[in-house]
Amino acid sequence: MKAKILFLTFLAIGMLTVNSQAQTLDEIISKHSEAIGGIENWSKIRTMKTDMAMKMQGMEILISVTQLDCKAMRTDITVSGMAGYSIITDTCGWNYMPFNGQTKPEPLTKDMVKSAKDELCITDKLLRYKQTGDKAEYLGTDDIDGTECHKIKLTAADGTENTYFLDSETFLLLKKTTKATVNGQVFENSTTLGDYKKLDEGIVIAMTVQNQGGVTEVKNVFVNPVVDENIFKLPK
Repeated sequence: MKAKILFLTFLAIGMLTVNSQAQTLDEIISKHSEAIGGIENWSKIRTMKTDMAMKMQGMEILISVTQLDCKAMRTDITVSGMAGYSIITDTCGWNYMPFNGQTKPEPLTKDMVKSAKDELCITDKLLRYKQTGDKAEYLGTDDIDGTECHKIKLTAADGTENTYFLDSETFLLLKKTTKATVNGQVFENSTTLGDYKKLDEGIVIAMTVQNQGGVTEVKNVFVNPVVDENIFKLPK
């Protein structure tokens, strides 16, 4: 009888711990949502165009990203006067990078299209992980350049891992790491974000993004511009 009571006691404690972690996770994500303008404002966005400039190896690379929420994305890149682009939809994609030696658009593999699908959505997956079916885990706190951050990991059905580091005071995203398998190879990427700005539409975005490629500064953001969907088709 005593053993049964002890078992039930430990079971209750275990359930309490799980419920507490789930509550903590939901509370943190809710505060993060509020910090970046709220899911209501983000859900109003159907299209977005972002103009950026990246500094890399003494060069300035101009980048313009046009998104049709969760359906398509086109990235136009200009390097030393040479223009290239990347087009990704929910079913296919192409790359044309003449500064990398390409002479014509080349199709992306199925793995590459699949791994890029999350980038098509304007609202970050952290705010919609329950809809996408990702497994969410709260991993406690971590230190990012002297700032205490909440650490949350999302694991997709295909094994892709996205780990978010949210400032424990502002609940803004300071760093994101991604681990994914593409064409049989494991790729890891780390992105640091900063210089957040609130737009007229009520959403808050990072104006500075840094990764292995270099530092990128956001110059202009256009919310819900009219977008010709033909730009997501392969040019003839």
